[in-house]
Amino acid sequence: MEDEDRLYRLNGIAHVAGYIDEEPSRVITAVRRQQNMSLHDRIIPYLETAGLYHLARLNSQWFWVDESLLSAFIERWRPETHTFHMPFGECTITLQDVAYQLGLPIDGAPVSGCLTKFENLMEHGRPAWVWFRELFGELPPQSKVKQMTVCYTWFHERFRVLPADATDETVRVYARAYILMLLSSQLFADKNANRVHLRWLPYLTSLDDLGRYSWGSAALAWLYRCLCRGTNRNVVNLAGPLHLLQSWIFWRFPTLRPTGFDRFGFSLASRWAEFVLRNDAGA
Repeated sequence: MEDEDRLYRLNGIAHVAGYIDEEPSRVITAVRRQQNMSLHDRIIPYLETAGLYHLARLNSQWFWVDESLLSAFIERWRPETHTFHMPFGECTITLQDVAYQLGLPIDGAPVSGCLTKFENLMEHGRPAWVWFRELFGELPPQSKVKQMTVCYTWFHERFRVLPADATDETVRVYARAYILMLLSSQLFADKNANRVHLRWLPYLTSLDDLGRYSWGSAALAWLYRCLCRGTNRNVVNLAGPLHLLQSWIFWRFPTLRPTGFDRFGFSLASRWAEFVLRNDAGA
């Protein structure tokens, strides 16, 4: 078969597990960014409709991740099966875990699209920046634009605080900005941590329809993809919904969880919202 090599493209990857003796202290760096946008009461109904409210609550403060712990689990991740190979057998993060840990919907329409030539999928061939102006009321300055991305700083400066006398339409604009930042920084973060991609514009057109998508399924698929990339010994950075991975580890492996976090509610990841690494706490 002509494309047989593409089907087995992971076979040629230098898995980090094969080089532990050479790099025993290797720790991968987490690429993350805090959204830092105020969660106004008038925006909350749109987040609840979209099924993203619990994720937004997690975003209210920085969620610390233990890079050494995540690196240890990446060493046991197998891209062929999307499972962690442990001494007692195999295990993995499931859709049920996503629903309970982050409170995301796991039923509904798939979140899909093209990551590169996504503009070809725009409704009626509408240019992306025309659509951007319609949804957000203005365009960012050229200094904040690079290809199909916009600097986080522009969104943060422009939409961080909702005006007290905002009209309903203004609230919708700010809700779109909040959701766009939430998706880009918390669920589908990539290594380009300083920019927001416009590929989410088609989903923001109708805020009332956001709730019909299976955001949990998409987040899990993205985490799997990031973990597969992270197993390459030449990769030093890890992106994706890392708070999902760490919370899952704490819940499923009690001996690895920090002490003093006995109170929790929903979503389950909120239990670790105030977790701080010991090194950081002592700094």
